[in-house]
Amino acid sequence: MRAFVEVNLKAIANNISLVKSKTSAQILAVVKADAYGHGLIPVAKCAIDAGATWLGVALLEEAITLREAGVKAPIISWLTPPSSDFKKAIELDIDIAIPSLKHLELVLAAGKAIGKKPRVHIEVDTGMTRGGLLGEWPEFLIAIKGADLEVIGFWSHFARADEPNEIANQNQVTDFESKLAELQDIGITPKYVHLANSAAALTNTGAHKHIIRLGIAMYGLSPDVKTLGTSLELELEPAMTLKAEIHLVKRVPAGSPVGYGGTQITTCDTKLAIITMGYSDGIPRNTSSAAGVFVAGRKAAIIGRVSMDQFVVDLGADSNAVTGDIAEVFGALGYSIDDWARASGTINYEIVTRIAARVPRIYA
Repeated sequence: MRAFVEVNLKAIANNISLVKSKTSAQILAVVKADAYGHGLIPVAKCAIDAGATWLGVALLEEAITLREAGVKAPIISWLTPPSSDFKKAIELDIDIAIPSLKHLELVLAAGKAIGKKPRVHIEVDTGMTRGGLLGEWPEFLIAIKGADLEVIGFWSHFARADEPNEIANQNQVTDFESKLAELQDIGITPKYVHLANSAAALTNTGAHKHIIRLGIAMYGLSPDVKTLGTSLELELEPAMTLKAEIHLVKRVPAGSPVGYGGTQITTCDTKLAIITMGYSDGIPRNTSSAAGVFVAGRKAAIIGRVSMDQFVVDLGADSNAVTGDIAEVFGALGYSIDDWARASGTINYEIVTRIAARVPRIYA
């Protein structure tokens, strides 16, 4: 097999159990973006079996896919532009986030058209300055009073939860609770209140409320290695391992330019291996030699630029690696997902979510 992802579902279950043991809140497993690249349906079913009560997705299409796969757990979809099929969402008992007056109007109209009450979660902007009600909040309170819908939840999102000592976090909690009180003052009490993401779940018990939205930590990765520590320090187990076949091993002399532009030149006689993955598979083009693969018992760093379908690593002159060997691109043996993130100038979230669909997922 040219390249493949191994997904350890037991690791995902263990990560959920770890967080679940530290809170009285329910767990919402965030499975958006194809479960952070791990596979939407297998991960969703694993999460429910492991004790998650809810599922969360960004896109309505993801929620519909889960329902069509027979998933019956509560699902919330929180990124539904006005063109979304709200009727379908209501028919399938998919909870819809309401971030604006326009969304409220559209969801109410869809519910009226099919004769069924929509299930909604009111989203308020408390400092992220992204999704959620902000300037429209006073008008919204007037519009929603007496509306024919079921207010399941009330929620917001932290901007800096991965910085536990940042005062902005408490400011967001205060604003969140103030807006909740205003909603309750007009006679609307949501069944579930939720604010905490993975970072807040791990560091801020005061933000746990009724539901924790568990995203990156569920996949065994730290929300921020610098401020919160590594996966190991957080007792999380990364669930994804990426492997690829060696297309070719070849001896090259010192002074050989490698890859497009000849951006790196071998400094001594060595062996190079061509790995059968590239930026079309999700390998960042700008990855430096701080990342590479693990093969034949040791690390081999990238040399030269990553190409569309392949990249090159320097094995060293005495390597035992041969054409056809399977190399671990990232995993427990050599380079970690966080190593790849640092070598590419990005974050672990991007490394796992960008692995292309053409790379098969294998589950264990």
